[in-house]
Amino acid sequence: MTDIEQLKQQLQQQEKLASLGMLSAGIAHEIQNPLNFVINFSKMSDKLLRDLTDIIDDNKDRLSEDDREDVDDIVTDLRDNMAKIVEHGERAINIIQGILLVSRGKENEFIPSDVNRIVHEYVWLSYHAMRAKDKSFNISIHEDYQDNLPQMMVIPQDLSRAVLNLMNNACFAIHHRALSEGDDYQPTITVTTTMADNQLTITIADNGEGMSDEVKARLFENFFTTKPIGQGTGLGMGITRDIVEQKHHGHLSFESTLGAGTTFTITIPVRKK
Repeated sequence: MTDIEQLKQQLQQQEKLASLGMLSAGIAHEIQNPLNFVINFSKMSDKLLRDLTDIIDDNKDRLSEDDREDVDDIVTDLRDNMAKIVEHGERAINIIQGILLVSRGKENEFIPSDVNRIVHEYVWLSYHAMRAKDKSFNISIHEDYQDNLPQMMVIPQDLSRAVLNLMNNACFAIHHRALSEGDDYQPTITVTTTMADNQLTITIADNGEGMSDEVKARLFENFFTTKPIGQGTGLGMGITRDIVEQKHHGHLSFESTLGAGTTFTITIPVRKK
């Protein structure tokens, strides 16, 4: 009866997550339009600022030296501000497009993708999700992405889900250890991407609490979770393995030492277009 009740609670949590996914897709779609306006008007304003600068240059002789310096400083600040608006607006658009892709991407569709961007975005989405739930959560994230990785044929909505699941587990493991060890502990997650011998490798390593032998043995069992009810469904690792091994024909492996940390490694054959 206890197992049945736990399963019921986990299924209810999964249903809540599914509803939240649909809500997130709707919100993302609504946010995308005003963001596009912000970016477009910033670019238009930058063009107008260049036109204004040309006019000022043509009339510099009519301005005092102090006024010219003030104008130059203001123009420089405005250019920097608009560049930042465009940069962060486009980053927000990329995140929203990723959310929409996860929610409505075609089943098992391989498309050319920037793997480094996918990994980076979902690593930080996981981090900010943890921060949103607990403002005391703070970690060091070390990223080492191989330069000049070509676009690769992957199922982006599934690969992003796999990265998110592994990162969520890493965040939970180091947060749980931090609660017991206090300020002397330095929670750290290291994320890397490499490509060699026609194989893409993604690793997510944490210095969290690690796994016992029992947890290692049951890690991929459906509905098995070490998280409290409401924080985990016990489905994430099974889904992640299916994404890597069944859909991408790769391999998901891990190494873990109790009290020292865990490293997950995704290896995917590079698929040609």
